[in-house]
Amino acid sequence: MPKDQIIDNSDMNFINKANILIEALPYIQRLWGKTLVIKYGGNAMVNEDLTRKILEDVTLLKYVGINPILVHGGGPEINAMLARVGVTSSFHNGLRITDDATMEIVQMVLAGKLNKNIAAQINTLGGKAIGLCGKDAQLIRVTKKPPLADGVDLGHVGDIISVNTKLLNALCADEYIPVISSIGVDDQGESYNINADTAAAAIATALKAEKLIYLTDIDGVRRDPADPTTLYPILTVEHARALIEEGIITGGMIPKVNSCINAIENGVRRVHILNGTIPHPIILEIFTDRGIGTMFEAG
Repeated sequence: MPKDQIIDNSDMNFINKANILIEALPYIQRLWGKTLVIKYGGNAMVNEDLTRKILEDVTLLKYVGINPILVHGGGPEINAMLARVGVTSSFHNGLRITDDATMEIVQMVLAGKLNKNIAAQINTLGGKAIGLCGKDAQLIRVTKKPPLADGVDLGHVGDIISVNTKLLNALCADEYIPVISSIGVDDQGESYNINADTAAAAIATALKAEKLIYLTDIDGVRRDPADPTTLYPILTVEHARALIEEGIITGGMIPKVNSCINAIENGVRRVHILNGTIPHPIILEIFTDRGIGTMFEAG
């Protein structure tokens, strides 16, 4: 190294970088060989630069010996394509009513455009991503969701009955990063729309994953949604249920928190809700002492 590049004790930028790497070491050791299921939500996929940083996180996980599995949604892209082709999209209690025409578009956008684009981006970063949907090797088998209590039929919306863990374990063991779109298949080969949160939770549960990470457009669970200082860094299952009963957790956060609770109770060790609209949220959460977002654990 030339004399003018010699690092002395006053060059704190270089020293801080070294300290950051050392801070990550025990977390890398703890997670080596473990499976992490990451759900990448449609609302967190709106910025190309941020998407690249998240996919850099996913690629890095694989290179340090962790097995990431990426499950993605794509609501905004689906809505845009439905509008472009003139298909009216309707919802009931937050669930998309998926008729034949809508299902065709959902499959085209999720299993086609988005899935392959995400896999391709990981590959350009040096990863070995493979794009899948639930129809590949019956990865996600479903049955049609029955009519709701109020009689509404959601159409091609499925309830998950099994996950092909043999396929996922084989891919992870062979250095691949599975990228999965939330399309399921029934025993007759029909396609079904699945909520991406539900799909990620089912995959994490079936694999008994070490972590399930939800990337969304919020910081996590706050006692006061308008006050960032009231973020809960850790919630036990018991505490999370109490917050729902108290009315602290409301609206669209209830099903997301319930999915966190269900995953914990069915064998996933820890579940995280992270803000996917900030750079490198996965690395900040799992490789730093401070972390971000809200982590759920059994207690």
